[in-house]
Amino acid sequence: MNLAGILKDAMRRLARKEIRAETGKTKQAVAQYRRDIARLKREVQSQRKEIAFLKSQEQKRLGQRPTVEEPQEKIRFSARSVRAQRKRLKLSAADYGKLVGVSGLTIYSWEHGNRRPRRAQLASLAAVRSIGKREAMAKLEVLRANERLGTRRVRKLARRKPR
Repeated sequence: MNLAGILKDAMRRLARKEIRAETGKTKQAVAQYRRDIARLKREVQSQRKEIAFLKSQEQKRLGQRPTVEEPQEKIRFSARSVRAQRKRLKLSAADYGKLVGVSGLTIYSWEHGNRRPRRAQLASLAAVRSIGKREAMAKLEVLRANERLGTRRVRKLARRKPR
């Protein structure tokens, strides 16, 4: 070996050693930052839950009905959940669809996982999740009454003589 080769090898070894020393500190700092971020995220999540709980408790204390807020970040959708909600309310797919604002066939498609609801429909699904059987039946009666009134008006208008 020549002197130049020996010097190059020594410089490479020293350079690697320096790089490892510098990147080691950075790696440790990055790992610590990630741990800190994860801890802060957990804290924020627990505080959000606590705030939501306290809001609901305050609304109950004041005798107010809980308000349905705009979808915050994301409403989760599950085909199994749609079916379970419909069964819990003991409604047909057509009736459940009326509550949500879609057809019965759409409900079947959601339940079987063939389709996914749009964002506006997800909000409707979330609203229906929070109601009970009696409230669902009352809303259905109102919807049916509105349909009957709508068809009567259409018939009445069709019978009118044009001016």
